[in-house]
Amino acid sequence: MGDDGKRRCPWCGTEPFYVRYHDEEWGVPLHDDRTLFEFLVLEGAQAGLSWATILRKRPAYRRAFDRFDPRKVARYGARDVRRLLGDAGIVRNRLKLESAITNARAFLRVQEEFGSFDAYIWRFVDGRPIRNRWRTPAELPARTPLSDAVSKDLRQRGFRFVGSTIVYAHLQATGMVNDHLVGCFRYREVQGVEDVERRGG
Repeated sequence: MGDDGKRRCPWCGTEPFYVRYHDEEWGVPLHDDRTLFEFLVLEGAQAGLSWATILRKRPAYRRAFDRFDPRKVARYGARDVRRLLGDAGIVRNRLKLESAITNARAFLRVQEEFGSFDAYIWRFVDGRPIRNRWRTPAELPARTPLSDAVSKDLRQRGFRFVGSTIVYAHLQATGMVNDHLVGCFRYREVQGVEDVERRGG
């Protein structure tokens, strides 16, 4: 229970920036291509690190990656990689940085084929978020058959750093699955957002 009397998923702790992310973003159905690309890059950067670490670096990532414009990132070359490797505000891992550029190019190909990355990724759940009913953190999976399928398809399309565990975190963050615990105040609020979207309101 937070100081404000609200019950939250335990993972967000008490740090204000993390609580704000939990309360305002995590699990909300996301359909904006640029933000979907942002989460792909950030989830890939998070591999082996904590999500809190990446969120702290998010403003620096936005500056370093042209506010996650996939068209601009797709044009990055060796000079940009050197620039990124010299940026102390982000995770300076060459493989992760190069994968972000590779993924931007794959992202554009998906947009060209499907009209938008949103149309591509949401077809895996028929356009409707999966509503889970977890009661304890121990019940939450690290990967599922859905994330396995999405991961496999992304890899076949040339994406990197998109293993099933990373993909499941992406599905959670972008609201394709509602993994707020049922006792969390956001569980029903996020469900309400889903219902409004479904009605087209």
